[in-house]
Amino acid sequence: MKITKDGIVSQLLKDTPIPRMFRAEQSFSHEHIEPQDIPAALLRELEREEIAEKIQPGMRIAITAGSRGIRNVDVITKTIVDYVKSRHAYPFIVPAMGSHGGASAEGQKEILAGYGITEETMGCEIRSSMDTVLLGYSSRGKAVYMDRNAYEADGIIVSCRIKPHNAFRGPIESGMCKMMTVGLGKQKGASLVHSDGMDHMAENIPTMAEVVLASGKILFGIPCLENAYDETMMFEAVLPEHILAREPELLKTAFAHMPSILVGSADVLIVDEIGKNYSGTGVDPNITGTFSTPYASGGLQVKRTCFLNLSPESHGNGLGVGLASAITAKIYDDLDPEKMYPNCITSTVLTSALIPFVASTDKEAVQLCLKTANGVDPAHARVVRIPNSLHIGEIMLSESYYEDVLAGKYPGLRALDEPQELLFDEKGNLVTPITK
Repeated sequence: MKITKDGIVSQLLKDTPIPRMFRAEQSFSHEHIEPQDIPAALLRELEREEIAEKIQPGMRIAITAGSRGIRNVDVITKTIVDYVKSRHAYPFIVPAMGSHGGASAEGQKEILAGYGITEETMGCEIRSSMDTVLLGYSSRGKAVYMDRNAYEADGIIVSCRIKPHNAFRGPIESGMCKMMTVGLGKQKGASLVHSDGMDHMAENIPTMAEVVLASGKILFGIPCLENAYDETMMFEAVLPEHILAREPELLKTAFAHMPSILVGSADVLIVDEIGKNYSGTGVDPNITGTFSTPYASGGLQVKRTCFLNLSPESHGNGLGVGLASAITAKIYDDLDPEKMYPNCITSTVLTSALIPFVASTDKEAVQLCLKTANGVDPAHARVVRIPNSLHIGEIMLSESYYEDVLAGKYPGLRALDEPQELLFDEKGNLVTPITK
């Protein structure tokens, strides 16, 4: 498809005004662990007697590493690797990311390299394969698979992050159980977890996790939680017999520290960059309100949404474009269906990969959203702009919010400057920075 600049579409949009915008700071709980203190905090959990004794000399131990953009994941993984070595055992890393990376061993290893996780930086082997072993069947009749390299190890350490899922709700969402069933299940296992639809994920994940735990392969889980600023907040080592009971409690903590767009509703949302390093669906709908299924809700109430750029870390996987009202030609040109479509086939959720309106420039994507938001005067529209869905401590808001922000209508939100025109370069790229 050829995207034409200065054609009929450009003519229809060119006179659509874009409201002036101002920078604003959102304040949330800032409880976190300083990056330099992460190894010590992690070691306090690993050195608990009941955890440490799980690692015996001579054991071959698989350590999971996922595809999500976990903050400090390289430091976390390296600390676990080094601790296993200190116990005179032999660690190796297994990509635990279901169908991500184009559902290929090479693609999954490439994703880890993008996070700084390589054999050279970690000091151990990375065994990447899509081959699996059948463990058994869940109480719902689902076959449960495990990565063969992990299965053939003497034990597995489940390193992951616990946070709300972007497409369903349940006592257990994204965390240890999902890493064991979807991540370690590779494409075959991930497909079976999703095969009943997102409305049954809350049942399939824990019941299939029971089978993984019964295999005796899991030594312990060591999930991290992050705060509203995408910073590492806490670790907790969890014995396998406690995972199913403890994970729901940790999920509640994760929910309590989720950020949000404090104005609550908008006419138009501008997202500067989307990508797999921000969310499984490019943007976290728990923030943006752009859900791919009816089985989860929340986030910003918004009429139109435009995405402007795809992160390099996504390697062409633009999953989530279907959740936008408009994307740019830049994103469209970066899309790699071979990286994106395996996710949809595996999850059975096609909405995320549908192609929306493709605008030739950033400016026209914004104007398209403003012009088509029914009942809204573009010049006075309520517009929110965020850099991505992980980092929303500083955002931009249109002038319509300004007086209310100054008056303190939104606790935790303060204006950093006065409304000003957004600037675009000669190619129509948005060049006004969100942070000064």
